[in-house]
Amino acid sequence: MNPISFTLFIVFTGLAAVSFVIARSPLLAAGLFIIGLFIAYGLKMARQWEKAVVLRAGKLNAISGPGLFFIIPVYDTIAAWIDQRIQTTAVNAEQALTRDTVPVNVDAIVFWVAHDAQRAALEIADYKMAIQRVAQTSLREMIGASALSELLSERQAADAHLKEQIGRKTSDWGITVNSVEIRDVAIPAALQDAMSRQAQAEREKQARVILGSAEAEVAAKFVEAAQRYGSNPVALQLRAMNIVYETTKERGATILMPSAMVDAMNPGGIAGLVALAASAPKEAPGT
Repeated sequence: MNPISFTLFIVFTGLAAVSFVIARSPLLAAGLFIIGLFIAYGLKMARQWEKAVVLRAGKLNAISGPGLFFIIPVYDTIAAWIDQRIQTTAVNAEQALTRDTVPVNVDAIVFWVAHDAQRAALEIADYKMAIQRVAQTSLREMIGASALSELLSERQAADAHLKEQIGRKTSDWGITVNSVEIRDVAIPAALQDAMSRQAQAEREKQARVILGSAEAEVAAKFVEAAQRYGSNPVALQLRAMNIVYETTKERGATILMPSAMVDAMNPGGIAGLVALAASAPKEAPGT
């Protein structure tokens, strides 16, 4: 009984009481009371998102709603009220094995809507329970056909696959699956530790490869520098002096050097030797 039918029932009951007391008419009072009862049980109201499946003598008569509609009491019955708003169903697959035999726990949510009230009410006994069963079965099938890496990295592809599979099975019941979203993929703690160690080993391997490449580049540069210093002793001496200067910049640093090394790094002596070697006449061959 909805508020409108209840109000009309009160009105007709009041009129029946007034006619019985004031007009002294029992037949009129009984008629008004029967009309009130008829309206109370016959006038129905479906909300904006509802559809009522009305059976007359056991057969489908109409799909009524939203708004007010009238049925014949006793002769007509409402088999089901179908909510046509978007609804959600949570499903869970515990200890399901992936294609590479890894046990996982997967949680997902199915967003669906009953677009055909007649089929949802007449084609299946409990469409909500059936959606949950179908979603759980499809989720387990998808897990068994996928590797763990695919479940962890390709969520959107898995969601699309589940939507297609569940929607294909529920379309005959008047149910449309709008989307499926996997919320979480949980793996055992021991496997998480193993995967963490594997990832750490991969990163360490990559770091060693990068370090080796850097060492090879540095060695090549050292060889190139040695070749240049070998053909230019002045540059070598200047580099040695620069190294000594960079070392002595720190406060409190003391460097002990042999006197022969100091004489060798004398820029004047080095320049004189270089000039003398350049100005010396070349001896003729055989002299």
